[in-house]
Amino acid sequence: MATLIDPDFRARLRALNDKYAAGVPALMQAIADAQVRCDTEGPRLEQLTALHHALHAVAGSAATFGFATLGQECRRLEQLARQLLNEPAHVLAEWPVLSGQVGALLRWAATDPAATHFSA
Repeated sequence: MATLIDPDFRARLRALNDKYAAGVPALMQAIADAQVRCDTEGPRLEQLTALHHALHAVAGSAATFGFATLGQECRRLEQLARQLLNEPAHVLAEWPVLSGQVGALLRWAATDPAATHFSA
């Protein structure tokens, strides 16, 4: 079996995972803030784009650090947000559905964002 060139590799990887885990509440807060702006100001371009970006940030990184289910759910919601951005005529009708799903994600993530199964 080959030995690692960097004997501290696993410790460094664990430290990166811990750092990401410590930042998850802030990532979820960014999603929550964007959702609130969409709810209170209306799901206009600026507000919906902020939500899309917040979801994208988690979707793109979560699985790398052991939060695969969180990443998958954020990716799914990111795609829904992108659809609304691409189809502005449907935003007002579809926003309540997306907002409810974002709320379910936030409640789930508040309990255990590293869980391997999402339940709304």
